[in-house]
Amino acid sequence: MRPEQLQTPTLLIDLDAVRHNVATMKHYLDGDWRRWRPHVKTCKVAEVLELLLEAGVRRFKVATTRECELLVEVAGKRPIDVLFAQAQHGANLERLAAIAQSHARHAFALLSEDAAHAADVAARRLGVFVDLDPGFHRSGVPLRDRERALAVVEAAGDALRGLHCYEGHLHDGTALERTAAARAIFAELVALARSLPRCGELVTSGTPTFTAALAYEPLRQFDHTVSPGTVVYWDARSAELGVEGFACAVQVQARVIAAPAADRVTLDAGSKALDAASGDPCAVALGAFHLRALHPSEEHLPMVVERGPAPPLGALLRLLPRHVCPTVNLADEAGLIEGGELRAVVPVRGRGHETLPQPQR
Repeated sequence: MRPEQLQTPTLLIDLDAVRHNVATMKHYLDGDWRRWRPHVKTCKVAEVLELLLEAGVRRFKVATTRECELLVEVAGKRPIDVLFAQAQHGANLERLAAIAQSHARHAFALLSEDAAHAADVAARRLGVFVDLDPGFHRSGVPLRDRERALAVVEAAGDALRGLHCYEGHLHDGTALERTAAARAIFAELVALARSLPRCGELVTSGTPTFTAALAYEPLRQFDHTVSPGTVVYWDARSAELGVEGFACAVQVQARVIAAPAADRVTLDAGSKALDAASGDPCAVALGAFHLRALHPSEEHLPMVVERGPAPPLGALLRLLPRHVCPTVNLADEAGLIEGGELRAVVPVRGRGHETLPQPQR
């Protein structure tokens, strides 16, 4: 089949572009894969995870037990190191402990901001990363609260694996402004790490600031990793950052299903196919037509014809998502493109969340 024969909306992943992005990331890492913990919340597809493993990546971050289970299945006999990028409690923690027990060749750790929680995690023979809040108030110990951080370190004991300080919310401003803000956070992180009796690995940085972290010399004195996941696929928002070398590997194929006005068309890819939380426009139309996406509803994406002709009813268009991570999570299946041809349609196996502590098979 050809991509044009698939039903719409369709998630398409260009494997050649993924390989290009992995090679670009290797360049930024100076060839040292140990400095990268890609976040699997972006990839979610077994065939793409296999490309990362084939390249030599062995450290990863995940957000869900489903992502974790998929990752260790794809890794197989290749030992990997998996960090849950948030604290786990209750049934979620039980499920993670069960995965770790079933896959003893791999290392598993998770974040903790509380001494009692860290002690509980350590008792389950899981690793602990102290979650540090650089000022965004999402989770973690305030970066300047050394006493509380020290309490978590001491409670973790031998299970302590490192410190996690994520400044990836620095999207706004110029590259120089983001770098300056990130370097101020890195300076405080390094000071805290040096003040603790032990710190282990330092994990920082999403896509907006990973280049600043890799260039920050004091971090090189530690076992330091950056954790951008969007770099594997790239997207329209990332393209605005001024980071060079990456290619957009994911598109959503959609069809024109209505023409309500001379300068308006409507596509069949709404908020159930494209992430709408990242703001408007949620996608960029590719190709010969000059269109601007308006705010989507669930199944419809209205677009304005800014100049030139409008695409006819039934026309297929390719859309570049503004935010690729949740866009991938919306799709049950993805078409894999290689050499410009459709090679396979595969399940997006890492999407969604598990419900049962021990999924039935």
